[in-house]
Amino acid sequence: MRVVVNGETYYRTAEACRTIGVSRNTLFRWLKEDDLDDAEYRDWRGWRLIPEAQVKRMQLKTSQMLVKRRKPDQAEELRKQGPA
Repeated sequence: MRVVVNGETYYRTAEACRTIGVSRNTLFRWLKEDDLDDAEYRDWRGWRLIPEAQVKRMQLKTSQMLVKRRKPDQAEELRKQGPA
């Protein structure tokens, strides 16, 4: 469940992981690499809240990784198959 604080949307850790498509460990590693501790919010339980803008940047990062991994012939084959 997303949380709105001062008009800005935040994701809890589990929802951010599902949305981005990464494990909890990967999410925390990326957050540590981006050094977001100074702009961090936490809920009443002390759980980290991740800004929606950061979640979208991480989604972009994962989509770029998938494009780099896929070979051109695989992309063409998937396009021919159409939607699953």
